[in-house]
Amino acid sequence: MTLLEKVKANLIIDHSADDELLEMYITAATRYAESYQHLPENHYVEAVMPATTQQAIIMLSSHFYESRDGSTGGFFSDNVQAGQQVWNTVNLLLRLDRDWKV
Repeated sequence: MTLLEKVKANLIIDHSADDELLEMYITAATRYAESYQHLPENHYVEAVMPATTQQAIIMLSSHFYESRDGSTGGFFSDNVQAGQQVWNTVNLLLRLDRDWKV
């Protein structure tokens, strides 16, 4: 299953109308992950992506999609701290695969 398919499953999307937008968010989330983990850009084009990093990218891409209008959006839309909680969780997941030698 591709990252796009996993993000769409996470968002419960069964159409392809937003695939280009979702791919853009996946790319942005992947670049964030690489930067946060002290990896070169496009590292995950060739390298195997750990499951924890993949989950972080799915969560962050979904957050970008649900918040594209500037709101919190999504499941936690009634919680004003939900946006920050997404970032906290994503960063915790990415720390598990971070290159600490750099």
